[in-house]
Amino acid sequence: MTNTIDLVDTSPPQTLDPRSRVAIVLLLVSVFVVFLNETVMSVAVPSIMEDLDITPSAGQWLTTAFALTAAIVVPVTGWLLQRLATRPVFVTAMSLFSIGTLIAAAAPTFGVLVLGRVVQASGTAIMMPLLMTTVLQLVPLHDRGRMMGRISIVMSVAPAIGPAVSGLVLTAFGSWRLLFWIVLPIAALMLAIGMARVPNISEPRSAPLDILSVVLSVLGFGGIVYGLSAIGAAAEGTAIVAPWIPLTAGVTALAAFVVRQLLLQRTDRALLDLRTFRSPTFTVAIVLFVVMMVTLFGMVIVLPMYVQRVLLAEPVVIGAILLPGGLIMGLIGPAVGRIYDRFGTRPLIVPGTVLVSAGLWGLAMLTETTPVWFILFPHVILSIGLGILFTALFTASTSALSPRLYSHGSATLTTLQQVAGAAGTAAFVALLAAGTAAAGGTDAENSTPAQVMVGVHWAFLTGAFISLAPIVIAFFVRKPAGPEISDPVIDDAAASRTA
Repeated sequence: MTNTIDLVDTSPPQTLDPRSRVAIVLLLVSVFVVFLNETVMSVAVPSIMEDLDITPSAGQWLTTAFALTAAIVVPVTGWLLQRLATRPVFVTAMSLFSIGTLIAAAAPTFGVLVLGRVVQASGTAIMMPLLMTTVLQLVPLHDRGRMMGRISIVMSVAPAIGPAVSGLVLTAFGSWRLLFWIVLPIAALMLAIGMARVPNISEPRSAPLDILSVVLSVLGFGGIVYGLSAIGAAAEGTAIVAPWIPLTAGVTALAAFVVRQLLLQRTDRALLDLRTFRSPTFTVAIVLFVVMMVTLFGMVIVLPMYVQRVLLAEPVVIGAILLPGGLIMGLIGPAVGRIYDRFGTRPLIVPGTVLVSAGLWGLAMLTETTPVWFILFPHVILSIGLGILFTALFTASTSALSPRLYSHGSATLTTLQQVAGAAGTAAFVALLAAGTAAAGGTDAENSTPAQVMVGVHWAFLTGAFISLAPIVIAFFVRKPAGPEISDPVIDDAAASRTA
């Protein structure tokens, strides 16, 4: 009996039709909402810690639980995006996000608040892969840089507006719950519009779900993220379990997960197809992206601590500091996209990594007496570098894949983003706690500004040193002329017949 494979043209069209534009616009707005929620929370964590009387390590779980859930859910989205059409995936994601927001807004205890964040994360984890896969399916290769530039606007402006909104609300009303009540009607509105207007762009196909892969994914990514989060608690002496235990279990399960995917992808049944890493551009770009995300997430959690606990400024000041950099990052997105389409990656990524490193070294120079306004300079430099990098890296990495691997590439990118974010958060919180303890303090809440400053310096200085590695890696990223690997199903089937 002869095995045959149908060759279907899955390449994107040469132009965007009105129906496709509607889909992309609605997805962009929805992703803006979920990103806005994330950055609103980053400023609110100190207020929640004070209101609910929890330590920084416990407060870290508001971001860590989110990252942990996303790291578990995202690998399944590769399968989900193949199995279901665009609209039901969108409705599922926004429904989960809206329900989680409602739970968090009404949470009577810290535990219920974390539960709300977990439900939120379940929806958020689906949105970014859905947006990226839809863009890759609809936007022609020669326009992807420009479209990724528009995506970077969403990813930059939401983080810029979020802290400002959060700071104003906390300063004016003193209630962190109000932040969730503000986001909830916006999310519900996008859900209602999406149910009526999001078209079904993708064509679902049969894709069996391997339960063992799901279990190994949960144990692997979940164990690693939990272990990383326990590092911060261990630094304060409040860890429930030694970090090496979940880390070891997570690494072991992740190794088994990888082996399982390598076996299943031979028959196109992998939960997360690892043939994406056959592309050199995808692999190098992902490595660079992960390193940058570690430093970015670490900076995001330490900077508000510095402004509030060392400089003793109000929450609204944090928003004012982060706003210019975020807006500039968004504004340069389209220009970066056009430069990418015309000149490629290296003219963008090399100076981008240099700017990020310069910004982090600037933050490492902060002191207990630094004027608040001075923080704008390193943060703006850092933001410009990140704006350049994210647009170029997203476009280069995904454009190097064949259409069949778009959903898996997007899921891989988002999964590693969550793991890197958890690693950055855990590492920088641990450094903050260790530095504060070395100066004679206990934690950021109950230590003097001078003691906390030592921990802040340790964290930012470590990030500055880490940022030197991407400058070297940047020289190895190039703009792909097209998919660097052809359809893996056809390739593997041909290899099997030859064998």
